[in-house]
Amino acid sequence: MTPEFSRLVRLSEIGGVAKAEWIEASAAERAALVARFALASLDSLRGELSVRREAAGIRVKGRVIAEGAQLCVVSAEPVPMAIDEPVDLLFAAHATEPKPDEEIELGEGDLDVLPLEDGAVDLGEAAAQTFGLALDPYPRASDEVLATARQRLLSEEEAAARAAAEKTSNNPFSVLKGSGSD
Repeated sequence: MTPEFSRLVRLSEIGGVAKAEWIEASAAERAALVARFALASLDSLRGELSVRREAAGIRVKGRVIAEGAQLCVVSAEPVPMAIDEPVDLLFAAHATEPKPDEEIELGEGDLDVLPLEDGAVDLGEAAAQTFGLALDPYPRASDEVLATARQRLLSEEEAAARAAAEKTSNNPFSVLKGSGSD
């Protein structure tokens, strides 16, 4: 599966001196990331990164910057978000993916180590994953926005009455039932 936001840097292009890489998601990539992360919108997503080879693997440092809106967990109203997240990742040949249902223990040094795959480092996917981890897991709209949203809510009784009225009004035989024919 190809990631929504992919920016590959071939291992042959990476040396011991840090190489600056600025990446930015296009409108189509941002739309795909909105679906992936269940966002209201994603106005911008960019990475200001440096890539260099070191003894342990490929080091990626920098930051991921994004602006957009998440959905409030209470009202589903858009909640503005701005992310500026530091990045310090190591892509290493020895990093392995766990098998399904395999229990593993990670040390602190293992947390930001990713496997090298297909002779390249995908800076776009690294930025997308960093962005996803930086999102607020429980975004909440302001009290004023929530108060306005609550005014549009129906009580259970009101919702049941509205559903019953729609059911009878959408029934084509309701006219015949009310005509009282002899």
